[in-house]
Amino acid sequence: MFINIFIILLLLPLAVSADQDAFIGVNIGTALSDMPNPTQVVVLLKSQQIRHVRLYDADPAMLLALSGSGIQVTVTVPNQQLLAIAQSNATAANWVSRNILPHITTTNITAISVGNEVLTTTPNTASILVSALKYIHSALIAASLDSQIKVSTVHSSSIILDSFPPSQAFFNRTWEPVMVSLLEFLQSTDSYLMLNVYPYSDYIQSNGAIPLDYALFRPLTPEKEAIDSNTLLHYTNVFDAVVDAAYFAMLYLNYTNIPIVVTESGWPSKGDSNEPDATLDNANTYNSNLIKHVLNTTGTPKHPGVATSTYIYELYNEDLKPGSVSEKNWGLFDSNGKPVYVLHLIDSGSVLANDTTDETYCVAKKDADKKMLQAALDWACGPGKVNCSVMLQGEPCYEPDTVVAHATYAFDSYYHRMAMADGTCNFNGVATISTTNPSRDGCTFPGSGGSNGSFINGTSVAPSTNSTTSVGFSVLDSVSFVRVFGACLWTMAFL
Repeated sequence: MFINIFIILLLLPLAVSADQDAFIGVNIGTALSDMPNPTQVVVLLKSQQIRHVRLYDADPAMLLALSGSGIQVTVTVPNQQLLAIAQSNATAANWVSRNILPHITTTNITAISVGNEVLTTTPNTASILVSALKYIHSALIAASLDSQIKVSTVHSSSIILDSFPPSQAFFNRTWEPVMVSLLEFLQSTDSYLMLNVYPYSDYIQSNGAIPLDYALFRPLTPEKEAIDSNTLLHYTNVFDAVVDAAYFAMLYLNYTNIPIVVTESGWPSKGDSNEPDATLDNANTYNSNLIKHVLNTTGTPKHPGVATSTYIYELYNEDLKPGSVSEKNWGLFDSNGKPVYVLHLIDSGSVLANDTTDETYCVAKKDADKKMLQAALDWACGPGKVNCSVMLQGEPCYEPDTVVAHATYAFDSYYHRMAMADGTCNFNGVATISTTNPSRDGCTFPGSGGSNGSFINGTSVAPSTNSTTSVGFSVLDSVSFVRVFGACLWTMAFL
């Protein structure tokens, strides 16, 4: 009987109502050797229709640049200032007077994060964390700003233990007294729990236990979904599982009406040699799917329809960040405001206007077997009806004279000839979709809107695994390889 009642409690809907629709925002880190000035940052934000930002401080120049923009801003009390603020109401009032009051009439400051991942980065100040929040909140009350500006603090998701299945999750008991006091404060002030959620880190640390597709929000067949054995809820992505684990951890402490805002989430676009999944395509896939997931208000399995507002980490690549290559490559843009990759955001609202979903390319995998690449290239230039004459010596796409470069042009030409239909960029596993334009001087690829005479009249469907289609030879000088191996290779599927 007790077990049945417990399960019913687990499945109760979230007893909160959102103050506003779910949103996507961005974090603005500043560890760049050529950091754009605040005015340039705001120009980029406006051009991308980004309406929510989170700052890691309360930089007056940035707050001044944001004035009149309407962009909603979360500012941060740096960790090193917590001790002084927690010991004195007057110090907290002075912080608000210096950092909030001069800007509040023109800059839309909506939240203050008092510290950042304090429990896991500066645990020696954990005991005074909630006091600091209370003093900042009292200063806002005195300034009649408490209804306009929420006060909270950012946590790493690592404070949640035993996080799968989500229903058995709980906060690290070392921090339980702090969390109880914090949750009581958040509930009494109608604020929210700020949580950093990094499926990339969970994926890396799982040593293969978490599938890449599950981390990237890619569609899963029902048998591949993760099932919470206590609630029978099905999870199709790591993000939802971590968010629900936080909800269940709060429920464990008897708090059911505190919403969650994810203050950091993203995926690195480049990594060290031991981080093979830190790639442009994976970063694009994760952030594109995350944005769509948040803005379509799907919610989580525990709270369907209650979407989780999320700030993407982050606006710029930060070359001055210490640590691995991946630490420097979480940005959506470089310091010149050029997109690191182009997001796929059709039907996901107007946020992040660098949406050019048509700008996708089919490229040869650099580590693909060269024999398979050559065979696929020759099919594309033969039965595939791609006009490969532009890759002849002296023509625009001859250089570089490598099978990878030539195959990339042929694959991309075929892919766009077939209207980028599903399955037309595979070529027996030696091709992949990319959002990086492979065009080079004088050689414009079809996906970028240019034309070098990519197609011969007519069309052809790539042979299936059961096909006995005869080999069509390439116009390239390297065709001799296929003359030797074509008879056996062309019985294989390349799409």
